[in-house]
Amino acid sequence: MSKREFARNGEVSIAFQDLGGFGGEPLLLVMGLGVSRFWWPQGFTDHLVHEGFHVVAYDQRDAGESTHFDAAKVPTNPFKTLFSKQQAAYSAEQMTDDAVAVMDAMGWNSTHLFGASMGGLLAQRTALRHPERVRSLVSFAAVPSDADGLRVAKYMKPGVLMKLARMKFPQGREGDLQAGLRLAELLASPGYGFDRDQALEWVGKEAELGISGVRDNAAQSRQTGAKWSGGRLAELRLPTLVIHGEVDQILRPSAGKHTAAAIADAKLLLLPGVGHELPRQLWPMFAEQLGLNARRAG
Repeated sequence: MSKREFARNGEVSIAFQDLGGFGGEPLLLVMGLGVSRFWWPQGFTDHLVHEGFHVVAYDQRDAGESTHFDAAKVPTNPFKTLFSKQQAAYSAEQMTDDAVAVMDAMGWNSTHLFGASMGGLLAQRTALRHPERVRSLVSFAAVPSDADGLRVAKYMKPGVLMKLARMKFPQGREGDLQAGLRLAELLASPGYGFDRDQALEWVGKEAELGISGVRDNAAQSRQTGAKWSGGRLAELRLPTLVIHGEVDQILRPSAGKHTAAAIADAKLLLLPGVGHELPRQLWPMFAEQLGLNARRAG
């Protein structure tokens, strides 16, 4: 595993890391709202490398070690920014360009994309804005890109995030650890249990660097406030796999169903007992499915 590097998209620095598999099929991992690349478990990425991928993960802008837009004034409630008409800190198009900047830094003409949660939404939009740069797409636990504002709300189950927002954690590293572990526990798959030791691996890495996207509501709000004015999912013409947990605590399974239905020849995989996360027991299956979808690209 390489050290952290930075790609540039204009004035924005995007932190990324090569996770192994040099010479394999390029695969870019896109993580969800507010959190860093460390939320991709190393054990999972090892399975992807074994499947034949060259794996790279990055921090979206306003997450992890990438550029934060702390000076931008937006509502500090991520839900409110979905419906806000206030000027956004940046656009969703600019967020997709960050992914392309990482590809350029790696010397990749194109890549397979796997996005989780808001990362799945961003992966869809990257494929729409930069179709020549994306070989195949896997979207997990995400809303369809075609939805916005009130249409996003119909897919959401806000209970878990509201519960987390009401909790109080001490300042500093210990509080960051507690908040991250609590979120991981709330999103764990009921059918497979909460793997605290595994969660502590990625939450601990963030805490050591002093980055806690779980508690940075302002950064989350800036990300959710990024407006999309690009293409529609029906325009996509690439191998696509949509995966959704049947007991996802954040998004209803209809989000995955509608995403797959909107994309020509997309495959849909609904997973019983799976929440808003990747349970360790299913890592080999996820890697295999990504490999099968990638091979559809030829």
